[in-house]
Amino acid sequence: MGLIVQKFGGSSVANAERVNHVAEIITNTYKAGNQVVVVLSAQGDTTDDLIEKANEINPKASKREMDMLLSTGEQISVALMAMAIGRMGFPVVSLTGWQVGMETSSHYGNARIKKVSGTRIQEELDRNKIVLVCGFQGVNKYDDVTTLGRGGSDTTAVALAVALKADLCQIYTDVDGVYTADPRVIKNARKLDEITHDEMLELATLGAKVLHNRSVEMAKTYNMNLEVLSSFTGKPGTIVKEDAKLEKTHVSGVACDKNIARIALVGLQDKPGIAYRIFSMLAKEKINVDIILQSIGRGNTKDISFTVEKDNLAEAARILEEKKHLIGFDHMNTTDTISKVSIVGAGMANNSGVAALMFEALYEANINIHMISTSEIKVSVLIDEEDSEKAMQVVHDKFFNIMQ
Repeated sequence: MGLIVQKFGGSSVANAERVNHVAEIITNTYKAGNQVVVVLSAQGDTTDDLIEKANEINPKASKREMDMLLSTGEQISVALMAMAIGRMGFPVVSLTGWQVGMETSSHYGNARIKKVSGTRIQEELDRNKIVLVCGFQGVNKYDDVTTLGRGGSDTTAVALAVALKADLCQIYTDVDGVYTADPRVIKNARKLDEITHDEMLELATLGAKVLHNRSVEMAKTYNMNLEVLSSFTGKPGTIVKEDAKLEKTHVSGVACDKNIARIALVGLQDKPGIAYRIFSMLAKEKINVDIILQSIGRGNTKDISFTVEKDNLAEAARILEEKKHLIGFDHMNTTDTISKVSIVGAGMANNSGVAALMFEALYEANINIHMISTSEIKVSVLIDEEDSEKAMQVVHDKFFNIMQ
């Protein structure tokens, strides 16, 4: 008998039929002799619908009140699931984030988990109940409801699994595991049996939408094994763990991120402290910067190009333009019609030639590379957005067709 934490996404509980189907999965796990804690997301498009309702009333509503509103989506899910499981004759209880002691920071809309009590959950488990918990939410030091931001239910599930010392954390989604690329885009993508925390973290950060990067980061920190699997197929999924078997290609996956924009500052003074001045200004406004490229300079000037999320482009450009006199650049160029394509693999660190294979694939497809970023287990390139799918396909084929 073990303790299993299961998480089901919004598409898995979108309607009555799917709620009943998930109730079967949960109760089958319980009948197998396990203690079961389940984290649920809001049904289908509920969160988007709630945001729309808020905009009808007040498009500039406070983040505190938005959290109060958005947290209701998950409460609907757990209550309906408890009703479905109760009708099947199993002992069950639904709990909100604050009821389970999910203590967070006070950053409304994107709070961070600080501590999980777990006392109430353990009491309910000791009564042999299936425990259903609202994902995506917690409570801050002011006893206000907070939400955890995008992918928050994944993070809730991993946090509970860690706090309860669960034997396994299962993340049920609409795909049956982690693939070598998005199977909705790359038709010959292959499902991986297992992948390391580090590889999954890179893929999640670089645009793969299977798991949220914060949840993987937490799983890695506390060495919690995850299983990504489908609530629709019933097939075995992908295990995310500290050490995994390496594929012969040394590459585990290809990811694409279209939520990216580039800023180029041209004609900067070639002297110490300029880069610090630029990026400290952006950091102060919580604007994350990814790929950075600095030219070697010409005359007494140099250029710096870097990427930000598309949503942050206008704000970043405004800040830099306002501080132009302090930074001292000639002019600024921006574009949001780019994307980042990346390869990830723990086996890349000790194998030369992997990056060259990627560049060869893009060259053969006549795809131009604007910027390059590398680490021990990833290579990322910036390309025109219109080439995204083509780039993913040719890069995927270059690494994975040799295994067919």
